[in-house]
Amino acid sequence: MIMNPAPVSAERILVVDDEPEIVALVVYHLAKAGYRVSTASSGQDAIELARRERPALMVLDLMLPGMSGFDVLEQLRLDDATRDIAVIMLTARREEPDRIRGLSLGADDYLTKPFSPAELVLRVGAILRRTGSPAPAGAGDALVIGPLHIDRAAMAVSVQGQSVDLTPTEFKLLLTLAERRGRVQGRGHLLETVWEAAPDIQTRTVDMHVQRLRTKLGAAGDLIETVRGFGYRLKANAPR
Repeated sequence: MIMNPAPVSAERILVVDDEPEIVALVVYHLAKAGYRVSTASSGQDAIELARRERPALMVLDLMLPGMSGFDVLEQLRLDDATRDIAVIMLTARREEPDRIRGLSLGADDYLTKPFSPAELVLRVGAILRRTGSPAPAGAGDALVIGPLHIDRAAMAVSVQGQSVDLTPTEFKLLLTLAERRGRVQGRGHLLETVWEAAPDIQTRTVDMHVQRLRTKLGAAGDLIETVRGFGYRLKANAPR
């Protein structure tokens, strides 16, 4: 584990890569920018560190020994303790299917090697500004995003104080987007999470439900953004 002497308030970044030269380069530039940095060289170590340290963001290499970056990302998103960690995929693979798969699993960004360390630092900062610092899991039953108020315990939704009548599926879809706000959720991933269906069938189901959800949310419907070719994202921050 490598940490720099940045102020306690600085965000923690976890760098996961099995190439020491890459790790040293990334750590140097992130630490220079004022972040606290930890490192891991395997997927399993990354998951354990993520659960223990709760970093704000993970720079995750795709090609890792034993467990791929895809596997690590999937486990992070399935665990309540780690699902809100932002992730930048870092890889030498440029194929579009890999990029689409990573984004569908919940990656926030995708950077190919060789890369500019300055660009990486800028992307880290942009993602942290966009996602903010969500409350730890279990910190409360209410989610407030702009005019939108979601009560997990009561399964109730309101917009600017006005109750919104949602079906159980619509509520689960909205909650899934809200809990992962700021991150693109692929249609296949939403099918698996909300409908518990295979990710390669009936993707129009997601589109139709999102359309109805936007209509019901009225003024808050614009919080749900379409990311062409991938899926949907709920804005991380919005004025009330």
